[in-house]
Amino acid sequence: MSMLDKLKGMLKGHEDTARQGVEKAGDAFDAKTGNKYQSQVDMAQQRLNEQLGSDKPQDPPPQS
Repeated sequence: MSMLDKLKGMLKGHEDTARQGVEKAGDAFDAKTGNKYQSQVDMAQQRLNEQLGSDKPQDPPPQS
């Protein structure tokens, strides 16, 4: 069993709390770095939420 599977099992039923923690941690990192890495942090937050299954539905990406 992978580490991610274990985390998913522990977080089952607490997806909103996990999502809030990811957002809070990313915002704290942005504040410490003066938003220097904001786009990378946002991408990491999105990917973590997707992996944890706690991602909120987002607008589809614009099509060119």
